[in-house]
Amino acid sequence: MLRSLYSGIAGLRAHQTMLDVTGNNIANVNTVGFKSSSTVFQDTLSQITHGAGGAQEGLGGTNPAQVGLGVQVAGITTNFSQGSAQATGKATDLMISGDGFFVTRNGNESVYTRAGSFDFDSQGRLTTTDGKIVQGYPATDGVVNTNGGLADIMLPVGATSAAQETTSAKVGGNLPGDAATGTVITRDVDAYDKQGTKHTLTLDFTKTAAGWDVAGDDGQGNKGTTSLAFANGKQTTSGSLTVGDVTTDMSSLTGFATLSTVAVSDVNGRQAGTLNGYTISADGTLVGSFSNGTTSKLGQIALATFTNPAGLEKVGNSGYVVSSNSGAMALGAPGQPGRGALAGGTLEMSNVDLSQEFTNLIVAQRGFQANARIITTSDEVLQELTNLKR
Repeated sequence: MLRSLYSGIAGLRAHQTMLDVTGNNIANVNTVGFKSSSTVFQDTLSQITHGAGGAQEGLGGTNPAQVGLGVQVAGITTNFSQGSAQATGKATDLMISGDGFFVTRNGNESVYTRAGSFDFDSQGRLTTTDGKIVQGYPATDGVVNTNGGLADIMLPVGATSAAQETTSAKVGGNLPGDAATGTVITRDVDAYDKQGTKHTLTLDFTKTAAGWDVAGDDGQGNKGTTSLAFANGKQTTSGSLTVGDVTTDMSSLTGFATLSTVAVSDVNGRQAGTLNGYTISADGTLVGSFSNGTTSKLGQIALATFTNPAGLEKVGNSGYVVSSNSGAMALGAPGQPGRGALAGGTLEMSNVDLSQEFTNLIVAQRGFQANARIITTSDEVLQELTNLKR
């Protein structure tokens, strides 16, 4: 049987594979995080009809004569170039700007993906659209341990921020040095006890011949007094006042004439708060916002990198798993060397180039047609052979 017949068949199969790959790329032109593939051909074994002859004295060498036996698919490679960004405005939509893969858990299996369309489920876990759980580094008391193992990224439903007792405050500004003796200036400070119960610390500044007397009352039976003296508008005492557990620093007060700008600042302490919002930063940190005005780190999304990303095996749903040629996985936080940063409210779209893919369609189609013509021509030759016998 003619070798060209089988070469044509091999060409049909190879170009059919190219059509399949190209068609899949076009079908996923709007798939989030999709990476296009390309087909690489190579020739098959060649049959030697005449071996090479070595050069001799008085006789030149001869090259081997070989007839190729067709084509085959050498490989289907994945292009991991960056896809275009599409803004969604949704806080849980994340795009990796650079290298890396999100790590997700599907049961006990780790699946890696570039598709960052996430959402929180009923248990507060950050999940993909098909239910895989996003992995990262957990936080304890607002501190993320990136040296520990991976855990589910969670938004704890009903989480609270503990109350903090007020222990310090600072008073700044100017007490009018030319005020009449007996003038009283009052400032109120919101303070909290160990249980987070709010009370008011009242500071009364009373003008005296020597300067100002300060009296404090926290409304809970605790009181305190001190005196402030000034020379040329500058304080000559290192003024502070302790009322109960609250120490108020007044060392920055001045006593120049006319101005009355006494103000209380830098008061610590807070009441307990409940979780009422969150943000995800560029380094993958999930930050919770609480009703008492505080923020706390709740976890950090991890990214995985591989020595040979093209060696990863596709498992569907925009996911990949480790193969024997992908290399070892290296974990780290977004923004670290070798890993891209995260862009919130944005998704990475497919990196399919439609103009290139439609060109590949034409090339594959013409290649298929040419190989079909080989089969037709070979068949005509065989028909001529059979017609030799009348």
